[in-house]
Amino acid sequence: MSNDTPRLDPKSMPLQGDVTWKEEKHFIGTAPSGKTVDIDANKVAGASPMELVLLGLGGCASYDVVGILQKGRQDIQDVRCELSAVRADTVPAVYTDIHLHFVVTGNDVKEKQVEKAVALSADKYCSASKMLADGGVHVTHSFEVVAG
Repeated sequence: MSNDTPRLDPKSMPLQGDVTWKEEKHFIGTAPSGKTVDIDANKVAGASPMELVLLGLGGCASYDVVGILQKGRQDIQDVRCELSAVRADTVPAVYTDIHLHFVVTGNDVKEKQVEKAVALSADKYCSASKMLADGGVHVTHSFEVVAG
């Protein structure tokens, strides 16, 4: 049990979700949107909790990069975020380093636009990246552009 006193009554917080135990190390998470996801520390019925943290970061950053490139009128066909991570050897086994590598495929996509999109996501827009970096995770980014 945490000794931290909540700043707000949890019932008055605008986002509500839950996690329900199914069996062994398998849980069903229900997001504030009502969407469900399988969570499984055994990695049988779903991704592990820490894998979901990593994928959440990749999804958050990818959303930013795609949106910024679309606003910049870049003819993108595909954006893939390849994630690499290192976890601490001790408990809790937190992420210490995470690298996001974006592979952007499209027609006549300008490298400078991709560089700008990745930088804006990393430095300004990606809430997950900011939260992890502020928590001590060393988060780095790179990209490549592939002709469509």
